[in-house]
Amino acid sequence: MADRTEPQSAPPRTGPGEPSPEDTYLERRSLRRGSAGPLLLTGLGVAYVVSGDFSGWNNGLAHGGFGGLAVAAVLMGLMYTCLVFALAELASVLPTAGGGYGFARRALGTWGGFLTGTAILIEYVLAPAAISIFIGDYVESLGLFGLHSGWPVYLACFVVFIGIHLWGVGEALRFSLVVTAVAVAALLVFAVAAFSNFHVDALDDIPVRAHAFGASSWLPFGLLGIWAAFPFGMWFFLGVEGVPLAAEETRDPARVLPRAMASAMGVLLLLALITFTAATGARGSAALQSVGDPLVQALQPHGTPTVAGRIVNYAGLAGLVASFFSLIFAGSRQLFALSRAGYLPRFLSLTSRRKAPYLGLLVPGALGFALAAATGDGARMLNVAVFGATISYALMALSHLVLRRREPGLHRPYRTPGGMLTSAVALVLACAALVATFLVDKDAALIALGVYGVALVYFACWSRHRLVAAAPEEEFAALAAAEAELDRG
Repeated sequence: MADRTEPQSAPPRTGPGEPSPEDTYLERRSLRRGSAGPLLLTGLGVAYVVSGDFSGWNNGLAHGGFGGLAVAAVLMGLMYTCLVFALAELASVLPTAGGGYGFARRALGTWGGFLTGTAILIEYVLAPAAISIFIGDYVESLGLFGLHSGWPVYLACFVVFIGIHLWGVGEALRFSLVVTAVAVAALLVFAVAAFSNFHVDALDDIPVRAHAFGASSWLPFGLLGIWAAFPFGMWFFLGVEGVPLAAEETRDPARVLPRAMASAMGVLLLLALITFTAATGARGSAALQSVGDPLVQALQPHGTPTVAGRIVNYAGLAGLVASFFSLIFAGSRQLFALSRAGYLPRFLSLTSRRKAPYLGLLVPGALGFALAAATGDGARMLNVAVFGATISYALMALSHLVLRRREPGLHRPYRTPGGMLTSAVALVLACAALVATFLVDKDAALIALGVYGVALVYFACWSRHRLVAAAPEEEFAALAAAEAELDRG
């Protein structure tokens, strides 16, 4: 049952003796269950993020210096840790492919579900488009196959990796795990090499801006620099919240998802600490604040290539591939769930004989390729993605708070350590990060708001009147509404 002011629909009735329309509808929109276990899901969580360790985060040095980015990374690490614990509880209660959208649908109604799902789609459609551009830059810089960065490389990325996803989810997640393991191993090689040339005085070598409030050698841009560095501190963790999107393809999701999410977050916190500290200490914050390959530059301070630098350079490509590949997975599952429930056109949730949401893969892929080929502006697209991500974080944290308050007796196989305090911390920090995006790239934030506005008009005028009551997320909401009505009676 949806909100009473927003009628739902289902496919037309069939005759006696035939399968129910709900069963037929969902059968054509089902995923392969039991394909993912704890190791594959942990790998998926790390894969979403690992490319951010190789580049991107270092631009925060130009906004906050070493101290500002360090504090921002700690606060964003706290936000993601709190959010992951809150989502682990929600995923154990509502193990569906809707992920964050499903949680918000249960807690905040159809509008809350659509707002959250749209924000997640913005993140997971634009981020792969941006990463395809970065892959093209890496391919060109490494001289691979004599290719130059441009639309043929972007097209090859989408065609090859979407093809693997169409093959099947189990095969896709195993491929992702292997590529992610290569990238993580290279980060450890980098850390060993960089720490051998570590100098504490290199950390705070950015000149102090004299008139910035609270400025010092550790905070050369003042206290405001900490806030401005929030979006870059997120790069060490951006995307890990997508693990619950694999819920319907997971064995025993109520038990496995919380464990996998916690394990992935632990790995990411460790990688963030060693990568950030080793890189800035080996080369200096000033030298890394605007380069595209900070880890490689950290290993060749005099411009002389090294063996470790070449390893890291090739592994950077592996990290980009891992994140690109896993973000395609996340975007397809979010679109699949929204379409299955009627929030988006229903045909987008149809699945193949191998139980892959083929249109959910192909349509965002075509859109991502078009954006990459038309703009070539990966940094701007990533900033738009970050804006969408922060909105979804705030709404998902709010969903945890609402469900804890409104449904305290709900069966929770996993309970968030710290309870409502944990999700409250995530909510406050997510709102702070959302505002910080305007400090970094106001145009990107306005573009995201424009996309949001178009989506909301579509929902208000069309899709909210055509929701599918048989969709899992809608059935969960209907059950909650019925129980609440009984309690009132």
